[in-house]
Amino acid sequence: MKQTIFLWIGILFFCELVRAEDSSRLWLRYDTGADARIVCEQSSPILDIAVSELKNAWQGGGQVTLQIRPASPWDELGEEGYTLRSSGQNREVTITSAGEKGLLYGAYHLLRLQESGADLYADQEFTEKPAYNLRILNHWDNLDGTIERGYAGHSLWQWDELPGTLSPRYRQYARANASVGINATVLNNVNANPRILSTDYLRKVQALAAVFRPYGIQVFLSINFSTPSELGGLATSDPLDPAVCRWWETKVKEIYDLIPDFGGFLVKANSEGLPGPHDFGRTHVDGANMLAAALKPYNGIVMWRAFVYEPGDDDRAKQAYQEFMPFDGQFRDNVIIQVKNGPVDFQPREPFSPLFGAMQQTPVMPELQITQEYTGFSNHLCFLAPMWKEVLESDTWQQGEGSTVARVTDGSVYPQSLTAIAGVANTGDDVNWCGHPFAQANWYAFGRLAWDHTLTSQQIADEWLAQTFSLYKAGETETDNSRAVLLHAQLTRMMLDSHEAVVDYMMPLGLHHLFAFGHHYGPEPWCDLPGARPDWLPRYYHRADREGLGFDRSATGSNAVAQYHAPLNALYGNMDSCPDELILWFHHMPWDYVLGTGRTLWDELCYWYNRGVEEVRGFQKVWDQAERYVDDKRFRQVQHRLKIQARDAVWWRDACLLYFRTFSRLPIPYELERPVHELKDMMEYRIDITNFECPPYGFTK
Repeated sequence: MKQTIFLWIGILFFCELVRAEDSSRLWLRYDTGADARIVCEQSSPILDIAVSELKNAWQGGGQVTLQIRPASPWDELGEEGYTLRSSGQNREVTITSAGEKGLLYGAYHLLRLQESGADLYADQEFTEKPAYNLRILNHWDNLDGTIERGYAGHSLWQWDELPGTLSPRYRQYARANASVGINATVLNNVNANPRILSTDYLRKVQALAAVFRPYGIQVFLSINFSTPSELGGLATSDPLDPAVCRWWETKVKEIYDLIPDFGGFLVKANSEGLPGPHDFGRTHVDGANMLAAALKPYNGIVMWRAFVYEPGDDDRAKQAYQEFMPFDGQFRDNVIIQVKNGPVDFQPREPFSPLFGAMQQTPVMPELQITQEYTGFSNHLCFLAPMWKEVLESDTWQQGEGSTVARVTDGSVYPQSLTAIAGVANTGDDVNWCGHPFAQANWYAFGRLAWDHTLTSQQIADEWLAQTFSLYKAGETETDNSRAVLLHAQLTRMMLDSHEAVVDYMMPLGLHHLFAFGHHYGPEPWCDLPGARPDWLPRYYHRADREGLGFDRSATGSNAVAQYHAPLNALYGNMDSCPDELILWFHHMPWDYVLGTGRTLWDELCYWYNRGVEEVRGFQKVWDQAERYVDDKRFRQVQHRLKIQARDAVWWRDACLLYFRTFSRLPIPYELERPVHELKDMMEYRIDITNFECPPYGFTK
């Protein structure tokens, strides 16, 4: 009798463990132990992983064959591309590639098809190759274990334990990246500590590179430009000083002796107080080319960030273009300029940076932000694929219609051999990696778009949901599974609408940078800190006054529109033709200006803010329907965060509308919901940044 009781207790405990999913498996939730028949005549660390993944998880029956085909000068797929053919009659699949990495990516593609519910037995063929050569995560991890703009715990990298102790999460991280085609990683913060290039730390980096290498992942490092003086003891870090050049050559040789496939350097220089070539009267070209010369013998590259701006009277949105356009064509061929998606700083919505397409003789790479610095941290559900698609599909018109941001950076328009795209990572040591269960979708989406930017946001959301949440239950009735199909569609729509909702309740109609100073979480459009730089404060951007709202970047204002190619300069520069979603980015508009909807600017602003609140409340209703289909732990985690998001949306709406109303002096349309806060109370809030999970209870006065 006791044995039976203990058996049932054990079974119930096991079932509860299964039910209490911790999200650590990300989208790689394959059933293992399939013992599939996999044929691969060659063996290597990369191929062995591909075989192992398929052998343990492929449920399609038949045989899967992995083949390296002879390299050919006519092979357009390269060593990372692959062809996947399936025969329904024989239940056989063949994956071929000119390189081992291609077979690994092909294996993950096959498993993705399986987990997404594709027909595995049809006669079909897929030919895939990556859009960009380098598909890279930028980690903003510090050597002390903190992460700048990280909202999922501390750094994955246990520097104090390396190189002797290797966390199993390093391999899991590499596996997750490889599964979506990410092939490179920058381990440390762009605000780099010079110690990362010390021999002790390079041996730690060497240990990580060894874990990542079998998954096809190259390691890069962010460097501090003053490292020769701060670490090497030189009197200067002047890029034209021969001793400095020799120091870098020696250091680069040391790195490649330890890590033969090291990728190169990411550099933030003369930006936000960091050192750079300007400190010595030199240019970005001087600094980048000096580093590029040291890396060139090893096929290393320099990713030089264009995120630079100086305090002054000119529009911050213009400064990267002004700084870099005069140098187009002067950089060495192993330098690529890394440009944030918009001209200011990862705002919930910006127009694309005018540097895209304008620099025609220098490779340029987009930098996207996966971590949600400006979109609600790990508290808010915000699927970023639609935002990134909006940028990548924006037409620059630099070479006529069709010169999209994606095509001018992936080698389609300009014949550049070096192409890349970067995403600022959102990973941390939280069990679920990303803080919010749905934030995992942004890591996934970046990898998929970096591989193929023609994928739609819906395709990516569908894939991720199918792999991450098992809504369909074996043994359920047809009616129940029909409901699961409907729920999947509703959750997909919730993801697709989430970014627009965030824009609506934070900064609609082109408003930007209304965040509280420093941490960028909540609204503080009234922020005015004595002594602070004007372009670090919201008033610099919204410019609200009795006459109207918005930043005039037309020809009568800062003339930032002139940096865009025709016809965009005319489109953006005219109030009547500028798209509503960007109109306050480019224009200071009268409160009573009538938009295309027939509503005044003030009324339209009120409607957009209110719509954002209602959209998030709708997400709560959709998610609550998932309770019977999703494990308890993940269901409660998402439900809890949606409650926070709904409260935050009201906070944003009330703070912004009540503040702007002090200028417009107009009533909020009576058919809309009334504010529930008092402006004077909100202006006294000070957010407790140690307690972001509990707004408004994390506030102090």
